[in-house]
Amino acid sequence: MPVVVLLRGVNVGGHRTFRPSILARQLRQFDVVNVGAAGTFVVRKRVSRAVLRAAVLRKLPFKAEVVICDARDLIRIERDNPFGDAPTPPNIVRFVSFLSKTSRVRAPTPITLPPVGEWSLRIIAATSRFVFGEYRRHMKAIGYLGRIDKLFGVPATTRNWNTITAVVRTLNGNVRKSP
Repeated sequence: MPVVVLLRGVNVGGHRTFRPSILARQLRQFDVVNVGAAGTFVVRKRVSRAVLRAAVLRKLPFKAEVVICDARDLIRIERDNPFGDAPTPPNIVRFVSFLSKTSRVRAPTPITLPPVGEWSLRIIAATSRFVFGEYRRHMKAIGYLGRIDKLFGVPATTRNWNTITAVVRTLNGNVRKSP
């Protein structure tokens, strides 16, 4: 079964920058497909997580947190669509945060940040490894996204819903591999 690799805090604000397409090429022995610029990869070849994690970390020019998920979990998430069918207003971004490991903290949902006034971030649901929510396109949202780690007690990396659908298309074979 394929896996999905997500790198935390890379290519954000000019810090810890690299070219994901080059990393995908360097890891071609694992049949890696790069999805976007945020450090999201589909790994099609069967490989142990420890070997894969070590290979990714060896190729990066900096230290990074690596989150590895089973592809079937992302397929299920996309199929179940926790956001429903309502259209997304242009100033709202739907997201999934991937917890680096199973969280023992069960933060009650929904959560709105800030808790009073106009919200910048809403968490609508959470499982032991995934947090689902929306944020407004505003600089304050970045700070609130950073609070997900504290709310759930483990490091998290976030991807927008469009990235999740692109990953699932790749898993279904509808996207070419990076050259």
